[in-house]
Amino acid sequence: MLGARAWLGRVLLLPRAGAGLAASRRCPGVWPRTWPHRSPSRGSSSRDKDRSATVSSSVPMPAGGKGSHPSSTPQRVPNRLIHEKSPYLLQHAYNPVDWYPWGQEAFDKARKENKPIFLSVGYSTCHWCHMMEEESFQNEEIGRLLSEDFVSVKVDREERPDVDKVYMTFVQATSSGGGWPMNVWLTPNLQPFVGGTYFPPEDGLTRVGFRTVLLRIREQWKQNKNTLLENSQRVTTALLARSEISVGDRQLPPSAATVNNRCFQQLDEGYDEEYGGFAEAPKFPTPVILSFLFSYWLSHRLTQDGSRAQQMALHTLKMMANGGIRDHVGQGFHRYSTDRQWHVPHFEKMLYDQAQLAVAYSQAFQLSGDEFYSDVAKGILQYVARSLSHRSGGFYSAEDADSPPERGQRPKEGAYYVWTVKEVQQLLPEPVLGATEPLTSGQLLMKHYGLTEAGNISPSQDPKGELQGQNVLTVRYSLELTAARFGLDVEAVRTLLNSGLEKLFQARKHRPKPHLDSKMLAAWNGYAVTGAVLGQDRLINYATNGAKFLKRHMFDVASGRLMRTCYTGPGGTVEHSNPPCWGFLEDYAFVVRGLLDLYEASQESAWLEWALRLQDTQDKLFWDSQGGGYFCSEAELGAGLPLRLKDDQDGAEPSANSVSAHNLLRLHGFTGHKDWMDKCVCLLTAFSERMRRVPVALPEMVRALSAQQQTLKQIVICGDRQAKDTKALVQCVHSVYIPNKVLILADGDPSSFLSRQLPFLSTLRRLEDQATAYVCENQACSVPITDPCELRKLLHP
Repeated sequence: MLGARAWLGRVLLLPRAGAGLAASRRCPGVWPRTWPHRSPSRGSSSRDKDRSATVSSSVPMPAGGKGSHPSSTPQRVPNRLIHEKSPYLLQHAYNPVDWYPWGQEAFDKARKENKPIFLSVGYSTCHWCHMMEEESFQNEEIGRLLSEDFVSVKVDREERPDVDKVYMTFVQATSSGGGWPMNVWLTPNLQPFVGGTYFPPEDGLTRVGFRTVLLRIREQWKQNKNTLLENSQRVTTALLARSEISVGDRQLPPSAATVNNRCFQQLDEGYDEEYGGFAEAPKFPTPVILSFLFSYWLSHRLTQDGSRAQQMALHTLKMMANGGIRDHVGQGFHRYSTDRQWHVPHFEKMLYDQAQLAVAYSQAFQLSGDEFYSDVAKGILQYVARSLSHRSGGFYSAEDADSPPERGQRPKEGAYYVWTVKEVQQLLPEPVLGATEPLTSGQLLMKHYGLTEAGNISPSQDPKGELQGQNVLTVRYSLELTAARFGLDVEAVRTLLNSGLEKLFQARKHRPKPHLDSKMLAAWNGYAVTGAVLGQDRLINYATNGAKFLKRHMFDVASGRLMRTCYTGPGGTVEHSNPPCWGFLEDYAFVVRGLLDLYEASQESAWLEWALRLQDTQDKLFWDSQGGGYFCSEAELGAGLPLRLKDDQDGAEPSANSVSAHNLLRLHGFTGHKDWMDKCVCLLTAFSERMRRVPVALPEMVRALSAQQQTLKQIVICGDRQAKDTKALVQCVHSVYIPNKVLILADGDPSSFLSRQLPFLSTLRRLEDQATAYVCENQACSVPITDPCELRKLLHP
């Protein structure tokens, strides 16, 4: 059978525009400042790329019309997207394009009028989605072509990850990369036949223009439609075969030790010794890789490889925290760095990055005891609480990279975050007393964070010239070196820098803010809590309020189903689309994980009970009883889509199957139900070939494989949840890095939920009426322990 790319070359007669991106299933990030694009790093995720000028073909296309067609002022007559809730779709509601949302109305129109469907997928904080809208979708002539010759459909990829995954699979398999905006042409039966990503409006020396593509596809549809349809079916069949993940004739998953070692070696080979991370440029936060390295260290900590794994992870986290990818003024992390040094970021901020990085830095604190890491984690959560929080407890999706430098001006990337030397000097003119040379607070801050008169952003990172003379704050020296340079006390320097950053923060409040995507997604609201590790009840309360928000606004009690999305309405109200957008696999997997973490942080069994109920629903909706593992979407919800996929890569986020493998193990630990363990083994077996071949693509699942083969610890605390001695033992457990464990509170009530699940709990007693801990494996428990220090020694010998 010919591969999908070969079939496509026979069909499309379209050239590839520009240089393509690497064909990775999930390739994070935008390449916003370079053309042509460079290949992404191993382990990156397609969530993060929002620019690529690839077209799925290799046969020359005749040039389109000559001359430039600048966008005219958008008509203020709305199209049908005005009735949608998605911030992304609403951004396109005034385009001169007859847009349809994804749905039966559009499909029926395409079949009735025998027109191809033009599917455009993006999200509201995507820089190159904004560019293509401005250049093409606001263009009157292009709007007419899209409205007259195609049925044009807009999809928010964060609302419909199933649609995005299916057609991204096509684009990545039939071109040299993928990203957003993603533009795909479909038959009326939803089978793809041409795909690409960002297109400039007109032809260039090395790039085919969007108008030319539209004209050529229109011509091919009229003249060679039957060939297009026939070969589109063949491409779909080839993709279906390539994307199948199944148990097959395998009985068991592979050896965890073998797969672990291979995954570590693959990461070690790609590690950047100087700056940390696992690529040259661009570089992305990859918490799944860092979590794997921490787990690898724990099981190999007496070996050279174990020490190496810990060093790689801690060094990467420190370099990221010191770099410009971290917002030193307002906290939180930008989406990725455009350079090897973590210096110049793509300035977008995503909720899922904040959540995972807060956990990674908390784990680093557990491992090292270095408060540098806990301070970074607290800063991340401070940013989320301030900028991404709904008043009812939910969390918003993202903040844009672009914003106007001044009110009424055209948005530019990074305008909210960058600084000139003049601005800093004016804000921080105070002299620093005791310095060995004349020095102001502004000069001290500029030296420490690398600000220069000409700006510290290389022209290679700024091809549009939007950042000339601007600076991104990035730590260039340790506090000790900065203090020594000016003959100052280290603590005095720390105080002066913190005071200076606070003044910059207050000044930045007066700038026009980036666009906020106020959509709330169940999956992104389901990430783990870090308050338990940091010992802060306030942070646990944030997580509790988030869980209450999910249950109140994103859970249908009657059916037991999660909703995927909700939206901020007038006055901070919460609204839903009609009909509601139901949850996908990732929504269930991440919410279940978050609830299990929340139970361990709060010891409130109601969250554990809800997690079990959601897992039951997940199994009914997504489990593949034939091949094992979970499909990404419901069969019914994805009716009509040419593929039903199982995500097979941990990228910017862990795949939902990897998270589910951990969830099933933990649920087995909490309940003893054999079904959870059997499902976990079946899932791991289904992904065996992928883990054997490229374990670095699934580091989170490799961690689950290790946990399954090593057996989870059940750490049982017998005591009163509110008592000080109970809290001391619980906090001791949270202070130690133990990834493969469940923490259980046994309150002595034989009728409690957990006592009914695990009868052996009734045999465990408090010692001398004190809160008492037991560490159990396979229902064999340690001696009773009442002293937190003794418990710590047992947990971390």
